[in-house]
Amino acid sequence: MTVRIKVWSDYVCPFCLLAKQPLAEATAGHDVAVEWMPFELRPEPTPTLRPEGDYLRDIWSRVVYPMAERMGVAIRLPDVSPQPHTRLAFEGYQFAKEHYLADAYNDRMLRAFFEDGLDIGDLDVLEKLAAGLGLPATAYRAALESGRYAQAHRAALAEAAAHRITAVPTILIEDIRIEGMPSQAALHEAIERAATRQGDHLAPRLACSIEGC
Repeated sequence: MTVRIKVWSDYVCPFCLLAKQPLAEATAGHDVAVEWMPFELRPEPTPTLRPEGDYLRDIWSRVVYPMAERMGVAIRLPDVSPQPHTRLAFEGYQFAKEHYLADAYNDRMLRAFFEDGLDIGDLDVLEKLAAGLGLPATAYRAALESGRYAQAHRAALAEAAAHRITAVPTILIEDIRIEGMPSQAALHEAIERAATRQGDHLAPRLACSIEGC
């Protein structure tokens, strides 16, 4: 049976972009279904972080840049200040799901911010990115302007709350939970464990009962 994997992420979290590599490596050759789930680290009207601030400069210099260099991933601290809220981009994700481009959209939003330094909270920017993916840009923009996917996004956030998501990336491999930047080995082990449990569940019950064998 297919192993179900859910990955909670936010488009302004660099570790969510970096997590894509070990996840791809760990899932290669396995029967899995990966779904990326929305989570807003700083929902409106909470102020977002500023790249010129000490916190972001420190964590990027100490952790993000060294990790990205080891992984061979091109990434940089965007100079968009303050960092964008991601609600609008996530409502666009719901639009992309309906057009069967959810994975491509999710990947593009992460790379647009961390590789291209684009303001993914700006509707004009989002419209151009959607068009580049082959989405109907006019319909995409109209949907975001009208709030057509606001309820679907709120429902996704409610699911995150139900799973007690407080940090990203958080990965749920069936019922196995991994919080924070994952290693390929940890993901692979969790996938193997989940697949084994499914096999055990499907195996015939070789036992006798009081009713007989």
